[in-house]
Amino acid sequence: MDTDSQLDAAFSALAHPARRAILARLSHGEATVNTLAEPLNMSLPAVSKHIRVLENAGLITRGRDAQFRPCALNTEPLEAVANWTDQYRHIWDARFDVMNDILMTMKGPENE
Repeated sequence: MDTDSQLDAAFSALAHPARRAILARLSHGEATVNTLAEPLNMSLPAVSKHIRVLENAGLITRGRDAQFRPCALNTEPLEAVANWTDQYRHIWDARFDVMNDILMTMKGPENE
């Protein structure tokens, strides 16, 4: 999968809050589908569909442990997302600096 396709798949997968919750849980270690489904207010088949989206995007991997297929986080696509967003960090930093200057001007010398 090329970089653009990988980014598209990752951003698409990250667009749903349930999938972000699944990734957050997996950041603490492997988990089964049943474990991942516990805190979510949805059916097991719906959770399985979300897991498939995450797996297709490369964000998780599925292992095999007897009858269980634990899920694990794969950070490589997240690193690609972080690298892509980092190229815009200088814009955000400049805007925050301008906002800070405006707020300091509004505050005035008497409130310092």
